[in-house]
Amino acid sequence: MKKFALIVAGGVGQRMGAEVPKQFIRIAGKPILIWTIERFKAFDKDINIVLVLPESQFNYWKEIALEFNLSKSIVLAKGGETRFQSVRSGLNQIPDERIVFIHDGVRPLVSSETLDNCYRMALEKGNALPVAPVVESLRQVDGDQSKHVDRSQYRLVQTPQTFRSSTIKQAYQQAEVPFFTDDASVCEANGVPIHLVDGNVENLKITRPIDLVIATALLK
Repeated sequence: MKKFALIVAGGVGQRMGAEVPKQFIRIAGKPILIWTIERFKAFDKDINIVLVLPESQFNYWKEIALEFNLSKSIVLAKGGETRFQSVRSGLNQIPDERIVFIHDGVRPLVSSETLDNCYRMALEKGNALPVAPVVESLRQVDGDQSKHVDRSQYRLVQTPQTFRSSTIKQAYQQAEVPFFTDDASVCEANGVPIHLVDGNVENLKITRPIDLVIATALLK
């Protein structure tokens, strides 16, 4: 089944204290977003890529796309005010009966093994959610009280959250609610059970300055 990567990059870099949106911060000469795209191209050179950006960043992206010879291979979609709206906009560019990887533009360290895990599970069962184990202790907070919880019962959620395109497109016809923090929660609210696969521990989302330090070390 043909593959699509829907890469969502709507960040503005406020928490990073950066002068440019975080997806355009350069590591070893390349914007983070380029590193991310290259991970998908290394996994499958024929994968179709839809990139969702705020419209105000389109011209900046076009300059970068020319620099890295990507101007003809990527479809742009206009981002919305929320991630939900941005993903729905990108899904409008994707036909039915495809496998779609929905990925954060600032996760440049996703491995080919994780992508393959996601593809195989989505092909077999309709969706795949990459996760990693929780390695630190957890406490549940209730007001000014807290209690220990069993960390073995929890997983850290990553992207790309992967689906048969017809399934996730139908799920995104729902009205948006605050509970929808990722694509799996949208799909699950539409009555679809979610299937977990192993992610890779270094597949971090670059959000804070410390994340940038870690990603720089790993990418170099």
